[in-house]
Amino acid sequence: MQHTFWRQMRRGIFDENPIFVQFLGMCSALAVTTSVVNALGMGLSVTAVLVCSNLFISLLRSFIPKQVRIASFIIVISGFVTAVDLIVKAFLPAISKSLGLFIPLIVVNCIILARAEAFASKNGPVPSLVDGLACGIGYTLAITALAFVRELFGTGVLFAAADGTGGLRVFGSWYAPVTIFIMPAGAFLTLGVLCALFNTLRGAVAKKEAAAVAEKPAQEETDGSAEPETPETAAEPAPETPSADAASPAAESAGPIGPIEERQG
Repeated sequence: MQHTFWRQMRRGIFDENPIFVQFLGMCSALAVTTSVVNALGMGLSVTAVLVCSNLFISLLRSFIPKQVRIASFIIVISGFVTAVDLIVKAFLPAISKSLGLFIPLIVVNCIILARAEAFASKNGPVPSLVDGLACGIGYTLAITALAFVRELFGTGVLFAAADGTGGLRVFGSWYAPVTIFIMPAGAFLTLGVLCALFNTLRGAVAKKEAAAVAEKPAQEETDGSAEPETPETAAEPAPETPSADAASPAAESAGPIGPIEERQG
């Protein structure tokens, strides 16, 4: 169970990352990543919707007809998106104002619908919940990394508030912000560079794991061919072969009979 949990988490975060590998949900990833705070707000909202919708759809998978499954999935997803939108408006009004329509547009986010169709509708509640959590964390980490680079080089400040005020100034007054990073063109360029770095790392990890798997059978074969000699085998003497000079008891008893019978005849 634990092994399956970590395998699902790795698949959603690393092996099949929604942004860097599958390129899903790109509209929101490019639009809301001008600041780390906005990216975290969007990522946590998507994660909440993913977890809840996956769990609910998995529980109802036996009752939803196949002919209307997509419409049913969208209805379930829209209910949770509405709940998340109202919660963000009530407790985080600045983030809700900054994100605008992108929270309601989670309804048509490809990640949500893809996981509902590909996984939640075919698996049990617990694996579906873990799958939603893993994909949500992978999405959040990806857009947060994208926002980190764009905000750092585009403004010279990190963790600014949703309205653009405050934040931690990383560079001094000498730094001139590179405004292209907070523009749409900068979003595409930053995304491309991060995707290249991420997939290069993923390829290196895959090669290392493949080499480890290939070495394991060879090592087992080497260990199996060199069997250690046991003390019993080493101490066991070799069997003695009978010598040609040694006569059997039957031959000794039969030898004198023939000459005696001849003499009696």
